[in-house]
Amino acid sequence: MIVRILGEGQFQVDADVAARLTALDAELDAAVGKHDDTAFRAALGAAVGLVRESGTTVPDDTFVTADYILPFSDASVDEVRKLLADGTLPGDSIGHP
Repeated sequence: MIVRILGEGQFQVDADVAARLTALDAELDAAVGKHDDTAFRAALGAAVGLVRESGTTVPDDTFVTADYILPFSDASVDEVRKLLADGTLPGDSIGHP
């Protein structure tokens, strides 16, 4: 599975890590839904840390489509809510694909 961390790049992770990311994704979704920035940052930090520690960096010159996209590692729940709503981050006129 390929995971992109916005602003950092892409990582290849194995099935065990992908399964753990799925559980963390549920926590991220719940935190966004509840507008709980503390829970969101904890789950995002765990997900980003897991990918960084367990994944293999995909070279920048290699084109692969990400199966899973994580927000910027320092994103807030408000920024992610805006990104999900309209594809842009606050203060960003061009967005981050």
